[in-house]
Amino acid sequence: MFGKNRHVDEPPVPPVPWADVWEFAIGNEERPAAGQRKHPVLGVRAFRVPSGGGAQRVHAPCAFFPPGSPPGSPSSSPTGLRLYEDAEGRQLLCSVDDPQETKGERRYHVRDGQGQAIGTIRRLAPLKHALKPTWRIDQPSHPEIVSSAEWAKNGTKEIVQRGAGKFLLGAIQAVADMGADGGDQASKSRVLEWKADGELVMTSDGNSRFLIRVAWLDRRLVFAFALLRTS
Repeated sequence: MFGKNRHVDEPPVPPVPWADVWEFAIGNEERPAAGQRKHPVLGVRAFRVPSGGGAQRVHAPCAFFPPGSPPGSPSSSPTGLRLYEDAEGRQLLCSVDDPQETKGERRYHVRDGQGQAIGTIRRLAPLKHALKPTWRIDQPSHPEIVSSAEWAKNGTKEIVQRGAGKFLLGAIQAVADMGADGGDQASKSRVLEWKADGELVMTSDGNSRFLIRVAWLDRRLVFAFALLRTS
C-alpha cells in the first residue's frame, strides 16, 4: 500500500513483529523529511516502531487499526476494539471486550487473535485526592502494573536522572519525534511511569507513545490500553 509523497525508489516500510518491539507510537508517518526527501512519507495509521537515523529513519508498523479507520475514531466492531497484524485486516492481533462495571472500577478483558483472554485493563474512578481516573494492567502470573500517581515533572530528563541512561533517552526522543513534519502531531511530552511490585516496566508519553522496559510485558496489553485511551 503506497502512502502520500512516496519517492519512486522507496518501497513501503514492511511490518515488524509486534512481540519484539520495545518502543512504539501511534502515527501515520513512515519516513520523516530528511536529506533529499523534502516531505514526510505517510502511510496508514498504525502502531509504529522507530529505527535508523537521518535519511534512513523509518517508522515501521507493528499493529494495524481496522481498514478505513480515520484518526481519532473508535476501532470497534460488534465484539469490541480490535487491532490486526496486517493492514488489510485479515489477521486479528487482539481485541478488547466491552467494559464490566464493578465496585467503582471498569474492567476491560483483552483477548488474543484466537479469542483467549490474555489480561485485563482496569480503569479506577477518581478518588477525593485524585482529579483523574487511574489505570491498572493485569497480566496473568505477574504483579499488577500500576501507573505513577503523577506525571514526571521534568519529562525525559527526569527519566535519565533516575538512571535510565542515554539509550532510553534517545528511544524516547525517537518516539516523541514520530508524527512531526506532516504526520500525526506529537503532544507535549508528559512521561508517566508504570511499575509492577516496584519494578519499572514501562514509560508512556501521552496516550500514544510507549517504551517497554521488561521482556515479560505482553505488548498486546499496552496496545489495548492505547486503544482505550485514544478511542
